Amino acid sequence: MAHNLNFNEHTGNYSFFSVQQKAWHNLGQIVSEYPTSTEAIRFAGLDYDVLKKPVFINGIDNVIGADGVLIEGGDLPVPNRFGTYRSDTNEAFDVVGKDYHIVQNRDAFAFFDAIVGGGEGILYETAGALGRGERIFITAKLPGYIRVGDGDDVTEKYIFLTTSHDGSGSITAAFTPIRIVCQNTLNAALGKMSNVVRIKHTANAKQRLLDAHRVMGLADMMSAQMEGIFNEWSKIRITDSEVKKLIQLALCPNKETFDFLKKGDEDALSTIFKNTVEDAFSYAMMSDTQLMETTKGTLFGAYNAVTGYYQNVRKYKDDEAKLQSIVMGGTAQGKAQKAFDLCRAFEKEGNNILQLN
Repeated sequence: MAHNLNFNEHTGNYSFFSVQQKAWHNLGQIVSEYPTSTEAIRFAGLDYDVLKKPVFINGIDNVIGADGVLIEGGDLPVPNRFGTYRSDTNEAFDVVGKDYHIVQNRDAFAFFDAIVGGGEGILYETAGALGRGERIFITAKLPGYIRVGDGDDVTEKYIFLTTSHDGSGSITAAFTPIRIVCQNTLNAALGKMSNVVRIKHTANAKQRLLDAHRVMGLADMMSAQMEGIFNEWSKIRITDSEVKKLIQLALCPNKETFDFLKKGDEDALSTIFKNTVEDAFSYAMMSDTQLMETTKGTLFGAYNAVTGYYQNVRKYKDDEAKLQSIVMGGTAQGKAQKAFDLCRAFEKEGNNILQLN
């Protein structure tokens, strides 16, 4: 699986750090203790500023402008366009508009420190840069857990942040609970509460970034609600056939497939869809993490069948694609949300929501 981590030829290091455990790509710096934000920036190779300069067209000939005035040859400035680049290597990122505001890497870490007050309790776990350093990412563990049942089924609470320096996207911070036993990301929107905050690179982006921790305070509220919901689901029984039907509905890609399911015409279903359902169902039935007291034959286990399939079974072309799919609002997150909504409906109405005929 490709990594696209930035390799800084100036230092001879990859721009990535992880606490205690090596990442799958075995690159970057592994540290034994959770670092401060200042240390994390250095370990991840993010201790550079991003600058911007006006864009010029070089070496043009004398031309007559639209107003009939002679423009002498040489370097001609491009109106309202600026190039972004990093201060340590002078590598160029891309061209941005006049209203684009740079959010420095240290500002992104300041966002995390502000969440729990001066960094107390925040644990920086990974951080790094991609490409030429134009995109950075940070994951940090929040205090506390989501506990399901009386045993060891524990979910840790993370916040993930990514931002770019090339004008390609907004600053995005996402609350990402991860079930420890199988590393499932259990993202779900609860009503009108979203687990994602997006901030544009406008003139007040830095201030909005510093203020975003107020919105991310929803993480605590979401954690409490999710803990209550998951504990309730761990007590609701569901048959194997109902699990498979729920998986089919959650993974259904389009109306045509839904109509085939409604008619009971499984022979008309695409091979890709049937294989996907079988892989998710096999995970639901055979994975060790699906045979726990909280998951075996329970509605919580049915939900985990979908999230676990995307996290632990499905293949992705690279790590960025997996990240986009699971955390950043891609296919996996959408399907997990569908599974969550189906489980909420099953909780209230029973298997009536699975009867399509």
